[in-house]
Amino acid sequence: MGKVSTAIPHQYSVGIDPADIDFMGHVNNASYLKWVQDAVVNHWQRFAPADAVAAHLWVALKHEITYRKPTFLDDEVIATVLLEKVQGARAFYQTIIKRGEEVLAEVQSSWCCLDAKTLRPARIAESISELFFHKD
Repeated sequence: MGKVSTAIPHQYSVGIDPADIDFMGHVNNASYLKWVQDAVVNHWQRFAPADAVAAHLWVALKHEITYRKPTFLDDEVIATVLLEKVQGARAFYQTIIKRGEEVLAEVQSSWCCLDAKTLRPARIAESISELFFHKD
């Protein structure tokens, strides 16, 4: 199912809150996890049909973050989300967090889709996952 090269990129504007700033004067590393979660959920809400959004929830299984440069309170930051692939109830994402052209962090993450009523893992229908990729 889909490759990075065919994924439709989703840009999410990150809001930096004063509470994100740590003792060193830049964004605390933990804030990046919140940004990735917000960006991935926003990506799902943008491309998935409303009934699928209502019927499914997402939980993070794994994040691997490579921090490149510090981020500061007044920075304008964009997270670009790409759905790399879907396997059953799991989805694999790449999120690049940038200030202008500068890469601040790169994140590889995996997520599990849950049925909103049962809270059990739920496979994503191919007809839905196809909406996140360019047509061949």
